[in-house]
Amino acid sequence: MTIDAHHHVWDLAVRDQDWIPEGSPLRRDFTVADLAPEARAAGVTRTVLVQTVTVPEETPEFLALADTHELIAAVVGWTDLTRPDVADELARLRELPGGSFLRGIRHQVQGEPDPEWLLRPDVGRGLAALADAGLVYDLVVQAHQLPAAAKAAENHPRLTFVLDHLGKPPIATGTLEPWATAVRALAALPNTVCKLSGMVTEADPANWTVDDLRPYAETVLDAFGPDRLMFGSDWPVCTLAGTYREILDATAQLTGPDARTRVFETTAARVYGL
Repeated sequence: MTIDAHHHVWDLAVRDQDWIPEGSPLRRDFTVADLAPEARAAGVTRTVLVQTVTVPEETPEFLALADTHELIAAVVGWTDLTRPDVADELARLRELPGGSFLRGIRHQVQGEPDPEWLLRPDVGRGLAALADAGLVYDLVVQAHQLPAAAKAAENHPRLTFVLDHLGKPPIATGTLEPWATAVRALAALPNTVCKLSGMVTEADPANWTVDDLRPYAETVLDAFGPDRLMFGSDWPVCTLAGTYREILDATAQLTGPDARTRVFETTAARVYGL
């Protein structure tokens, strides 16, 4: 069994994805029906559907999709962590159709101008509510925001923090620091996990090789260990740089046979309760 712990879907007739530039190949609909045959051909049997835009309507839609598509085993949605009634809102989401599939929350921290947004008191109250609810928190941050992420994880030891896309290292430049030091500091905390995802689009999407990705994958393999690493395709964003199967195969080459079961199955199953 193989689990894809990170992918998206969207329907532009329902909602614009304003982060996608005009003329991009991503500026079209991507549905579960588009993903399913590619996932099946690559041996992927279960997936985690992850939020894309910061609007409250998307999460109920994703939960309903999980309720009707066997492929989707969990949803990482969005809600405003700063709202005073966030605990009640999390409970409401879980009572919706498909609500049992809600396993985590994510916010586009990478777009926040404050590098210490995660350390704000109102955000901290929201993170505590996630821990109380038994949910996880997906971190989508840029490399310079990793120190705040580590401090937030230290402040909330009962909450599991899942780092998306390795914290967006500068793969295209070939440089490791200061990202590597910052990601190791995050990994030193036992309540942190990392997704091997989003690497190909941080590299040169048109000319990347597995060797370009290797220093970054090896850094997180060493820092987190395979028991705290999981594969994520980042489909359909990954299609800017390769096919679904190419991304999966590249990740398999980077992890090696000894770690493969943990990276492609057991870590995601444990963290997201699949």
